[in-house]
Amino acid sequence: MKHFVLPALPNPDGIIRLYEGDYHYLVRVRRLKSGDCFDALLPDGVQVKIRILSTINGILIGECQGSWSLALSQASSAIPPIALFQGLPKGSKMDLIVRQAAEGGVSVIVPFVSRYSTASLNKPHNEKLKRWERIIREARQQSGSVTETSIRPPCSLDGLLEYWESVKKEYLRPSGLILHQEPLARKSFHEYLGNNPDFVALAVGPEGGFSQDEISEFLTAGFKPLLMGNTILRTETAALYGTAAIKIILLERETWTPCLKESCS
Repeated sequence: MKHFVLPALPNPDGIIRLYEGDYHYLVRVRRLKSGDCFDALLPDGVQVKIRILSTINGILIGECQGSWSLALSQASSAIPPIALFQGLPKGSKMDLIVRQAAEGGVSVIVPFVSRYSTASLNKPHNEKLKRWERIIREARQQSGSVTETSIRPPCSLDGLLEYWESVKKEYLRPSGLILHQEPLARKSFHEYLGNNPDFVALAVGPEGGFSQDEISEFLTAGFKPLLMGNTILRTETAALYGTAAIKIILLERETWTPCLKESCS
């Protein structure tokens, strides 16, 4: 079900004000007027119904209906946050990766420049970041994802690992996984996620994957290597495939029980 994603939380009285592109979309494109209602998502995923109070002077003023503040206070995610640590790929592939991650309920996307990235941190990324934020909002509205997806500015591998260290201080049981094209370990998604993590990060390399030095740095930081099947995936496919697998396993973790091969044979 499609929902309009609000750019900010309502004020304490439940009032929202929308301008420019949001106003144009709702009033000019969807042709909503005073007295009409529409379904919306607060930035953190809480579903609300908005009744339009006025559309004067290019400003839409609306009011949240029902016990929206109670829903906000009681809202909680069914699964822990999923982070995608994405090595910057060539061209516009990152746009696709960002869109798919937002539709799939990834909580945070962290683009970084790795050894095999063609992108450089010497060039400003402000316009790209704005475009990615716009893509995220459009993807959430199209898919109805209730997960608030954010994207951080592109950084170096050192910057990425510094962020990971801050995550490890904030969460009790964070789990970091790194996709690799070689079988560095034989464990599966289920085995890695069987310890009930409260934050899961997936690291995906750009075209060409990760260098051996980068793999060593990730492993030193506590990441676990993972090989998915016996085919080499494109970076945009690997990001979608990996985050989707993580989400499905976490969503269904109450219905499966990991077991040792010896006891399951």
